[in-house]
Amino acid sequence: MWDTIAAIGTGEALSAIGIIRMTGPEALTVVEAVFTEQSGRSVADFENRKLYYGTLCDREGAVLDRCLCFISRGPHSYTGEDTAELQCHGSPVVLRMALEAVFAAGARQAKAGEFTQRAFLNGRLDLTQAEAVIDLISAETAQAAKNAAGQLGRAVSGKTDQVYDGLRDLLAHFHAELDYPEEDIEPFHLAEYAAHLAAYIKTLQSLTDTFRRGQIMTQGVPAAILGRPNVGKSSLLNALLGYERAIVTEIPGTTRDTLEERITLGDTLLRLVDTAGLRETGDPVEQLGVARAVDAAAEAELILAVFDGTAPLTEEDQAVIQAVTQAPQAIAVINKADLPQQIDLADLRPHFDRIIPLSAKTGAGLDALEGAISQIYTGAPPIPPGQILTNARHVDTVSRALQHMHSAQEAMAQGITPDAVLTEIEAAMAALGELTGRTIREDVVTRIFERFCVGK
Repeated sequence: MWDTIAAIGTGEALSAIGIIRMTGPEALTVVEAVFTEQSGRSVADFENRKLYYGTLCDREGAVLDRCLCFISRGPHSYTGEDTAELQCHGSPVVLRMALEAVFAAGARQAKAGEFTQRAFLNGRLDLTQAEAVIDLISAETAQAAKNAAGQLGRAVSGKTDQVYDGLRDLLAHFHAELDYPEEDIEPFHLAEYAAHLAAYIKTLQSLTDTFRRGQIMTQGVPAAILGRPNVGKSSLLNALLGYERAIVTEIPGTTRDTLEERITLGDTLLRLVDTAGLRETGDPVEQLGVARAVDAAAEAELILAVFDGTAPLTEEDQAVIQAVTQAPQAIAVINKADLPQQIDLADLRPHFDRIIPLSAKTGAGLDALEGAISQIYTGAPPIPPGQILTNARHVDTVSRALQHMHSAQEAMAQGITPDAVLTEIEAAMAALGELTGRTIREDVVTRIFERFCVGK
């Protein structure tokens, strides 16, 4: 694996700047073959992390671009190896030709995530930090980006390492007294560690309790727009998106299937489903759409129940209210607020804590809807950036460690011999080791880095 790899680090799209990244034992030799500094200085004489201007040549030696180059020698680089970057103009053609020249000079194409994988294997990042890199790249909200940046700064592994190190000290004390009875070692009394164990359990429990919040942050809130035909459900979807995604007509039953889009409102990501209007119908195709609307409502974390403000509530509206009763969160949206109103809001107040009048046509009231949604999902007590678990692997390892520590605590309370208690402690340490990569199977590492893009 320890050959020299290279990749375009900025994707294939047209851009002002494009970057070709290299790492490995021959990285400096490879860049020397394709880049000539303006004054003729050798790459070997470049200072670390300082930009140099010069000429980039293709594999035939012809001038390809005027660009910048910088190097970072291992072990004080991102990967822990010698690295180099060429910062060119962002033409996809120029970048591809430059990459071909780099390959001809002895590098090979990097695999997805291989740069960060080398950083992990060389001890520059632990596994939670490595996973935070791709989470930061794929973040869709400011909150998700801040949390990923916090995990890149060891917000999670820093807390779990404190627990791991404390458990290690406990085991070390026990085995030191057991293995060296002739030494003057302070006697080991398991009960003295009870308070420490309780504190470690509290730390891990506080982490696992954040996972639901983390799922909403990164995957979005499953949300459904529900209502009878022609109340403006598809118009609301289009207004929230800012473009015409759904077909809107005055003909009832135009929407016959669910339509899902991801929408960011403030700091809240929604997986928003537009549904067919709820009504009795003899049309078999529309019946399927209504059934799917009911299913979407049953699976939603949030329902936006849309009502026509220009008309009193109907029996079909009552069916919508009934469908909303089991939803964890629901907001009544009174559409067509730009027209004379006939709806009686008193009929809705017993069923909805939040009622938002708006006009999907003019956009008036959309800010109030965004504010209501933000109040639901971002109004919880603040958690320091990075300390919200968003990764199922993380919560699995922490949960397993927590389970073993609860077992150790129970065994301690029952007066079971220390070796039985410490078996559970060792199992907890093994689980926490999986979190950061101290103890991890190769296939798990491979699976983690498959999520990455090429060049990172």
